[in-house]
Amino acid sequence: MFDLDQLERAHAIVGAAVPPTPAHAWPLLAERLGATVIVKHENHTPTGAFKVRGGLVYLERLKRERPGTAGIISATTGNHGQSLAFAASRYGVPATIYVPLGNSVEKNRAMRAFGANLVEHGSDFQIAREEAGRRAIQDGLELVPSFHSDLVLGVATYALELFRKARDLDILYVPIGQGSGISGCILARDLLGLKTEIVGVQSTEAPSYALSFAAGTVVRTNSSNTRADGMATRVPDADALDIIRKGASRIVQVTDTEIAVAMRAYWTDTHNLTEGAGAAALAAALQEKARLRGKRVGLVMSGGNIDFDLFNRWVVADSNAPTDARAPA
Repeated sequence: MFDLDQLERAHAIVGAAVPPTPAHAWPLLAERLGATVIVKHENHTPTGAFKVRGGLVYLERLKRERPGTAGIISATTGNHGQSLAFAASRYGVPATIYVPLGNSVEKNRAMRAFGANLVEHGSDFQIAREEAGRRAIQDGLELVPSFHSDLVLGVATYALELFRKARDLDILYVPIGQGSGISGCILARDLLGLKTEIVGVQSTEAPSYALSFAAGTVVRTNSSNTRADGMATRVPDADALDIIRKGASRIVQVTDTEIAVAMRAYWTDTHNLTEGAGAAALAAALQEKARLRGKRVGLVMSGGNIDFDLFNRWVVADSNAPTDARAPA
């Protein structure tokens, strides 16, 4: 999909707007997992999530190669849309973003604040995405998919930063939404010639990639009813699935309860607030704690954008729950 020189150039494009994010080794997480734990803090970008990197690379190429484009249009549950709105504003391109009805209020506000024309449509992401495709044709706009080579190239820059700081990771857990993040990690690892095992993470309520990984072909699901909206995918991308099947060892499924446990653990152990997808990697590591003893473990904290009300209902209200659910002692 790209070579190391292209990845370095993408990192320079991203770096003009997004400083390298931290990769911290947290001792309390190490105690919790019985392993060295390094967290890549993509919650520290200007949009609070990793996807901003992909938007910047996509818009840079669009503006350079097709400067007369009337505008872009896409669908999202939040972070992809914030990325495109942020990047489009920097490059002077109008952005229309479709979201499902009932989408995160705070993510919607952020997209509008970054300059997007926000349209609410349909009961879930897939329906919003299909309508955005129809509007793209109708209005002559550039339809930006959730998975695209430029988006993967952009988000791979966080993996480049992580692997150059921690080349000796034994295993890296990465949440999967539409697949750009884990694909970027796989491709960056391979370009750097590293042996790190990469494990994908999905919600049990939105397991389309896990099912597809097992079946060897795209498997669609009828619902994606998880509170971790960054992983609420019903229809996997075939190109992403191909990369993941070739480069990931497995996909772990985690429940919303396990994600809430991980969100509380991140707060108590690192004082970082995460969104559901951002805590999924830790949830998977807690589930697989027995196999991680003594290893160097990487966790991608992909974002921190969660509505206060949802955080309160999902994470705080059940704060008396055990802090190590499904994690063997």
